[in-house]
Amino acid sequence: MTAQTSPARSVDPVQPSVIPDAAREHAADLGTFVAASPSSYHAAAEVARRAQAAGFTLLAEDAAWGVTPGGRYVVVRDGSVIAFTVPETAGPTTPFTIVGAHTDSTGFKLKPKPTTHGAGGWWQVGVEVYGGPLLNSWLDRELELAGRIVTHDGTEHLVRTGPMLRIPQLAIHLDRGVNDNGLALDKQRHTQPVWGLGDAQSADVLAALAADAGVDPADIGGYDVVLAETQPARAFGAGQALFASARLDNLLSTHAGLTALLGRASSEGSTGVEMFAAFDHEEIGSASRSGAAGPFLEEVLVRISTALGATAEERSRAFAASLHVSSDVGHAVHPNYAERHDPANHPVAGGGPILKINANQRYATDAHGAAAWNAACRDAGVPTQEFVSSNVVPCGSTIGPISATRLGIRTVDVGVPILSMHSARELTAVVDPWYLSRAMSAVLGG
Repeated sequence: MTAQTSPARSVDPVQPSVIPDAAREHAADLGTFVAASPSSYHAAAEVARRAQAAGFTLLAEDAAWGVTPGGRYVVVRDGSVIAFTVPETAGPTTPFTIVGAHTDSTGFKLKPKPTTHGAGGWWQVGVEVYGGPLLNSWLDRELELAGRIVTHDGTEHLVRTGPMLRIPQLAIHLDRGVNDNGLALDKQRHTQPVWGLGDAQSADVLAALAADAGVDPADIGGYDVVLAETQPARAFGAGQALFASARLDNLLSTHAGLTALLGRASSEGSTGVEMFAAFDHEEIGSASRSGAAGPFLEEVLVRISTALGATAEERSRAFAASLHVSSDVGHAVHPNYAERHDPANHPVAGGGPILKINANQRYATDAHGAAAWNAACRDAGVPTQEFVSSNVVPCGSTIGPISATRLGIRTVDVGVPILSMHSARELTAVVDPWYLSRAMSAVLGG
């Protein structure tokens, strides 16, 4: 991909009257994807399902891989998934072009001994805070339990209950100063959901999960289960230009990357291995067997290069010529808190994807990565804009610096500007997810 001398930039958001039908269709499919993905395990399974429907072959990690030029493959590890296409011309030094994202979202995870009994005859469940959610945003919403259970024979079952729980807020009559003093939630005492009433002996939340899986509750040997918000995604606002959904962080990027790869799966003329990788556990640091700090991506890359006959030196040459685009949502300028943003760099919703930059390498973008991203956006006809934090508001991080540190592959961090990040329900512009996917497709084709 040839670097351009002047980045593509956007100042004003796209007007509702000119939002393309393709952008609205992409947003609608994003809503379908989110609905199918209440947990990272469901998200990985949905990616694999869509890839297989598009002709990709599912690989098992504990089996031999018959990876060959011209093939299309997908592999799942717990809540992470990697899909890739191998060009017909692939050889030992063929580089990789990777678009990366993460499948997990902040929220709550089911504790051991999860069934509890509160005052007043309420049935409750014990949950542990996962990552850094905006706790107040989870109040007074219909929630479901979703994730996986593993039976004693080692069989894994995906489970979801549908709307079943609620974390009720204390009435203002019992907390008269809440609007003046602010809402303070104790993470242990005030976040435990209710889900039923009656005889305490009848309450068994694991039985509800077992019923969904069609197994005996006594057969459950372990579980990884989270709370998930159940309200459907929707477009709304003037001209239906806004889009609200649970888990936009980061199913928006997961869907965009997958859509980009599948849209190119039948393309001819590819010169590199085109790959989409989505990891679990980003919201808690990525340090797991299926997180970006773990070995999953490296192991897949090594198995592919080995199948292509690469020596260690040839693999290093391939990595040196490779590119990883790490995509995660970022902050649009909040109209009520504009002072929290950098005064010169104001990403706007509807203005296209953002290029993330940080002097302390909390984002992995460098000059070469920025040039490659701006060239891809120009090739795709997509506007782009920069994001950098105010010096007094430190930024978060992404899978980008982690994977770059592990692999030495040049990495650039990008995303889509949103509001209400880490809320139970987040907000973006209808057009931006589509812009991101188009730019990712241009990267893959570069």
